[in-house]
Amino acid sequence: MMQTNWLEPLPLVAILRGLSPDEAVAIGDALITAGFHILEVPLNSPEPLESIRRLSDAFGKDCLVGAGTVMTPDAVAEVAQAGGRLIVTPHTDPAVIVAAKTAGMLCTPGTATPSEAFAALRAGADAIKVFPAEQVTPKVLRAWRAVLPPQTAILPVGGITLQNMAEYLHAGATGFGIGSALYKPGKSVDEVARAAHDFVHRWKFLATARSHA
Repeated sequence: MMQTNWLEPLPLVAILRGLSPDEAVAIGDALITAGFHILEVPLNSPEPLESIRRLSDAFGKDCLVGAGTVMTPDAVAEVAQAGGRLIVTPHTDPAVIVAAKTAGMLCTPGTATPSEAFAALRAGADAIKVFPAEQVTPKVLRAWRAVLPPQTAILPVGGITLQNMAEYLHAGATGFGIGSALYKPGKSVDEVARAAHDFVHRWKFLATARSHA
């Protein structure tokens, strides 16, 4: 399972799709200041490896920097060379998972069915990305949680907002990957900072409420 020191105290992954290298450090700083510890740059962003390199150089000692939309073992190697330590995929490909684990990286593959989730865990996944979350509703996720190993970290991704986090958390989510509600091209650093603080505040509220339930 993914190391808890990265999932605690804030198991939220900042998905920075569309991030450009020139804004990477400023955006990363805003997120980390708000409390985020996990930064993901999807490989279909402009010059993603350069953004990963800059984020890793600036923040790699204090947070987990990695890549999303990783499709091949060769891409895993490129991310590792750029300083990334996390591999996130949109799909369940054991070859990519094995390549990530062989390189000493954490891996969170995308899964859309229980069969894919179990296959990902067998291949060595550190956590399960439930994608797209719009398809795997909280009711469906609750059924997943009933059969997956109890220690499995489950992170819904896709359409996660401040409004729907509670339902997924109650259904058994461990944390979330947050994309356009947090960052998208054109958002200013101040806008990203405000969104980040809102998500951190929401998570802390929900986590406190759950601990007292």
